[in-house]
Amino acid sequence: MEKREDTGKRSDELFEAMGGEISDGFPTIHAEAHRTAAGTPYLKSPGVAMISKPDTNIAGLDGFLEGFDPELRFPEYLDDPMELPSSSQLCKTAGQVCYASFGPRRTTNENAAAYFERLTSAGHGSVLEHSNFSFLLYGISRSVTHELVRHRAGVGVSQISQRYVSGAVLRFVERPEYQNDEDLHRLFEGRADRAAAEYDAMAESLLEKQEGGASMLSADYKTDARKKVQQTARSLLPNETEAPMVWTGNVRALRHVIEMRADAHAESEIRALALRIFLCLRKADPILFGDYELTELPDGTCMVGTPHRKA
Repeated sequence: MEKREDTGKRSDELFEAMGGEISDGFPTIHAEAHRTAAGTPYLKSPGVAMISKPDTNIAGLDGFLEGFDPELRFPEYLDDPMELPSSSQLCKTAGQVCYASFGPRRTTNENAAAYFERLTSAGHGSVLEHSNFSFLLYGISRSVTHELVRHRAGVGVSQISQRYVSGAVLRFVERPEYQNDEDLHRLFEGRADRAAAEYDAMAESLLEKQEGGASMLSADYKTDARKKVQQTARSLLPNETEAPMVWTGNVRALRHVIEMRADAHAESEIRALALRIFLCLRKADPILFGDYELTELPDGTCMVGTPHRKA
């Protein structure tokens, strides 16, 4: 228990050190935008903003619970004095429906952490699929999102389309390895400047050809015309291009992503993202994500692990 509490304290400290904030119960770790001398915008770290989480009200169970033999005392389930995070309450209620565990011998909310410990240690993670969290993820490169979207089960993804947006929103992402090395940082900024300039030049050239009647870019509508220019010019953009998304996952899927991507063997950029997702989730629900431990790695970054993997 001492180790668990220590991890909770460390995760809170790390959340604050990364600039984490909580607004109306929604944790956020924002990322600052920077600019090269030429004015090209880029980001150095992922931004994670929780924008949706469960809102659970079990009062609606009253008619169901009152329909059983009064000696079972099922309605007492609604009188539990301890309030849980909605996400934990939803998963706990789902699990207790499975065994009609509503009477006096049920696991009360006070012991919810131990209840979920038993479930995850036994690999019974299906009840975790009821609670979903949604995030805006930004300050993440196209190379990271190509890895993240490989996690398909239990998640939903709405990602920026380079085909439909203009170069006015074009930003880039600097890898962690470049940031503390003057030469690598300078090379990154140079690449970002060139990529932005080449994209603008290509888009301008394509627009001129389109206005000149080029058959390959002909379109009946303005939206079509813009799309055809952008879908062609985007071929120049590198994997360092920012690719923000809204990303939704149920707790079981989120735990899997954390275990895979916040691991010491994960690629550094996606580990930085998974760590921030974990810190926000632990702030929102310290019970469902309370079995994880933070470990500092030799390079000063952190990994996240749990003895109850693949619940």
